Amino acid sequence: MTISDEIVLYYNPMSRARVAHWMLEEVGAPYVLDLVRFDKQEHKSDKFLAINPMGKLPAMVHRGVVVTETAAICAYLADAFPKAGLAPAIHDAARGTYYRWLFFAAGCVEPAAIDKMLARPEVERTSTIGYGTYEDTMKTLERALTPGPYILGETFSAADVYIGGQLGYGLMMKSIEPRPAFVAYQSRLSQRPAFQRFMQHADKVTAELNATA
Repeated sequence: MTISDEIVLYYNPMSRARVAHWMLEEVGAPYVLDLVRFDKQEHKSDKFLAINPMGKLPAMVHRGVVVTETAAICAYLADAFPKAGLAPAIHDAARGTYYRWLFFAAGCVEPAAIDKMLARPEVERTSTIGYGTYEDTMKTLERALTPGPYILGETFSAADVYIGGQLGYGLMMKSIEPRPAFVAYQSRLSQRPAFQRFMQHADKVTAELNATA
């Protein structure tokens, strides 16, 4: 059996797959977007559930391997295509900082922002919650981003793609308040050509989906 080097991203612009799409643009490797329509329940079809039993996007297939979870896709692509320079080398001490903030965004920033957006009640035993409190999470992220321009200082990485994706969504949905450090960081990221390419495509597909809804 021949294993294809083609990257296939199962995608919908109204999902977390947006971040994976941006990451693919940053990597610069050829890829195919396979549109999964929510209005037709394609994410719950037997065909898609065979790829991701969670019925969630994004899901990516590369070299016969399925990768799900947005942070994992970002980390995988950074390592699979090292020439893009989106992750510190394995033996670089900065690798620890890179991992720290990449997974802080996944394990703390996203759930804290989602809990706030859904107005979930706070619990008394915050020590049992991975992110502790929303305020502590946002203060920690603000402190990490303040030196700038990126989470690793002068070096842009896959961690910025993921953190930027979380912040962009949170700022749009008002589940993350527009602190100056967040707004400045997001503004810098939005100037990247890869970001603009993915946004242009996402806006086009969203308009097409809305027109046929």
